[in-house]
Amino acid sequence: MSKTTKQFQTEVQQLLDLVIHSLYSNKDIFLRELISNASDAIDKVSFESHSNEALLENDSDWKIKLIPNKEAGTLTIRDNGIGMTMAEVEENIGTIARSGTKAFMQNLKDKAASDSPELIGQFGVGFYASFMVSDKVTLETRKGGTAADSGCRWESTGDGSYTIEECSLEKRGTEITLQLKEEFKQYLDEWKIRSIVKKYSDYIQYPVVMDVTRTETPKGVNGEEIEGAGTIEKTEEQTLNSMKAIWARPKSEVTEEEYTEFYKHVSHDYDAPFRTIHFSAEGTSEFKALLYLPAKKPFDMFMNDRKKGLQLYVRRVFISDKCEELIPDYLRFVKGVVDSADLPLNVSREILQEDVQIKRIQKSLVGKVLSTLAEVKDKSFDEYVTFWKEFGQVIKEGMHFDYANKEKLQELMLFESTSTEAGSFASLKNYVERMPEDQKEIYYITGSSRETLEQSPHLEMFRAKGYEVLFLTDPVDEWVVQSLTEYNEKPLKAVDRGDISLDSEEEKKEKEKKREEAQKEFSDLISMISDRLKDKVKEVRFSNRLTDSACCLVADEYGMNANMERIMKAMNQAVPDSKRILELNPDHAILKAMASIHQKDASAAALADYADLLYDQALLTEGSTIKDPLRFTKLVSDLMVKAVQ
Repeated sequence: MSKTTKQFQTEVQQLLDLVIHSLYSNKDIFLRELISNASDAIDKVSFESHSNEALLENDSDWKIKLIPNKEAGTLTIRDNGIGMTMAEVEENIGTIARSGTKAFMQNLKDKAASDSPELIGQFGVGFYASFMVSDKVTLETRKGGTAADSGCRWESTGDGSYTIEECSLEKRGTEITLQLKEEFKQYLDEWKIRSIVKKYSDYIQYPVVMDVTRTETPKGVNGEEIEGAGTIEKTEEQTLNSMKAIWARPKSEVTEEEYTEFYKHVSHDYDAPFRTIHFSAEGTSEFKALLYLPAKKPFDMFMNDRKKGLQLYVRRVFISDKCEELIPDYLRFVKGVVDSADLPLNVSREILQEDVQIKRIQKSLVGKVLSTLAEVKDKSFDEYVTFWKEFGQVIKEGMHFDYANKEKLQELMLFESTSTEAGSFASLKNYVERMPEDQKEIYYITGSSRETLEQSPHLEMFRAKGYEVLFLTDPVDEWVVQSLTEYNEKPLKAVDRGDISLDSEEEKKEKEKKREEAQKEFSDLISMISDRLKDKVKEVRFSNRLTDSACCLVADEYGMNANMERIMKAMNQAVPDSKRILELNPDHAILKAMASIHQKDASAAALADYADLLYDQALLTEGSTIKDPLRFTKLVSDLMVKAVQ
């Protein structure tokens, strides 16, 4: 058959323009695609040779060879795979978007083959990525098991037509030669080829090789260089990819050293991982995953432009390290690899389709990570505490965003409390187990640090009753408790919000009687304080919380407390106008002293000063700043002078 010129399908020029200018944003992709196609071809001949050994032609030393030629300006990709007949070339290449791999897999599916190889090709357009960097593409191929004179040569400049002719080829396989455009001659440089193979095709199971020439000085029998002997050029075939996809191997065959070495490779972390999670998923979604939990939080964990943790592969071919759909943001510290066998991709393989498979993979990954953490918490609590100190703050974000895993996440939560030493933690389960029988709620207080919260007057009544209070000191905790409203049918209750009573019915009656008496005794004074602070507080009332302190500020049941206000301001968020309630201790001496002054002179200037001091004192004890610190210090100094006199 003589050389024949043929036209592509009508849509070819439009599709080639799309491939060349739009489909792939990164030009390096062309080499990934061609190496992937070559790997597929070897997969096919390896599989089909089980039933037809003649296909091997005594050549089963599988490899993919890259041949750069700077003088000719060409890059050749050669494989000893299955090859193609002329009819297959026209069917698979002459027809845009018809994938030979896809047809091969469908054929296997129809035959219900159980040991079919995993093939990469999906859409048949990867080959056309060659035209992004080439003026001309030449393909020579011969199908395994056919005569040497049954080869085929296909050639095109990407202008909408191609030529095809018969040729003689001694060996089975395919050779693609790219006549590179002038601006893409860097793809002939050894360092460039090595970097692309390392990034995208490092774990292809077949060796990707290239002849490498080095200049050497001849050496004698003792291994020393021979002086004055000049230099010689030595060429040897080197393998460019590692082929060490340890996630594809059984766990029993991978050593701890190999796991650690690979972790350092994917995470750029010098320390060993906290835990390694290696598993395979089968059924509706098939994939292999090798995940790592780091021992230390990365410096960029809270940066918006941080690097995502997981790398996505499809049958060992690198696809992306920016697949945000694979792992939720609150597990962004997880490192590792996910290798899918059946993940649907778009034609460029660069952007994942919104597909149910993605959600299935994510669900499986999240479930595995959370179950691993739960196991560590149950079996090695001290180790888990160490991990929690590093990553607890970010894991808590899941309570607000991952409702589906709310129950699992709440079991992982750890908090310091009034019953733990500084730096020690308790779980919600621990808290409930320690609750007195008459305690009905789980109590907590939010703030910037344990040291500040320990001094809070809001805790006085709880200490007196022996009730434990959780310290929630992470900024995210304010959002956590909006989702974590109860645990084990025990409501969570903030000690600095709303009205709280821990008393029995008898104690309530006794305190109510006492409060009514105090209301009568101090009613005029309360009215004066309320009037003085009307622009600052919503209400002035007697407190059930206080046993030692004179006063404290509390928010409404669903109001914004001081800690939330501080967080909002730190985030440059608008803080709505809100007033809190000033609670007073009716048994405190200051109230009796003020009442005495009020009885003698209701218009005494000192009463207004004392009211202001009470309010500022309440602000300081909750960790807030006072509006006029100079006036506050002056009033305190005046009181000290009077006391001395």
